[in-house]
This record gives sequence, C-alpha cells and structure tokens, in this order.
Amino acid sequence: MTKKDKLLNKVFKKPKDLTWNELVAFLSLYGYEAENSGKTSGSARRFINNKTKHSFCLHKPHNPDIVKSYAIDIVLGNLKQKGLLK
Repeated sequence: MTKKDKLLNKVFKKPKDLTWNELVAFLSLYGYEAENSGKTSGSARRFINNKTKHSFCLHKPHNPDIVKSYAIDIVLGNLKQKGLLK
C-alpha cells in the first residue's frame, strides 16, 4: 500500500488524530491548495482548486495540530458536492 493509499484510507475513516499537514496533503491529491485569506485572516485558510475554481474555508487548528471531525466532514462534503468523491 502506497503512502497515498494510506492517507486516503485514513481520511475516509474520519480519525481523531488526523493532522493539519495530512489534511493539506489529502486535499492536494484533489488539486486544492491552501492559502491565507488575507493578512488579517488569522487561522482561516482557503482551499482553492485552480482547475474548477471551487474554494472553501477551514480554520487551521492550534496546539495540538489535530483536525476536528467537523472539519473532515466539511472537506468530504465539499469533495462529494463537486463530484470528486462518490
């Protein structure tokens, strides 16, 4: 099993220990890039798919750097909405 496959399996299981970097890597597999929404954006990050121009926002977690389950639901919901997931 490749690292990509392991990451995909991990995210789909909605784990309680998914790190921010793992989530960013997962989204990059679908063509999304993270960027700050502005200099006063704080922890808000916008994920943009340059092909489809689809974007959505998430808040980067602070210590610990673990993504909350609602954020995983938002990510998976957005990918399903755009037809990138079944």
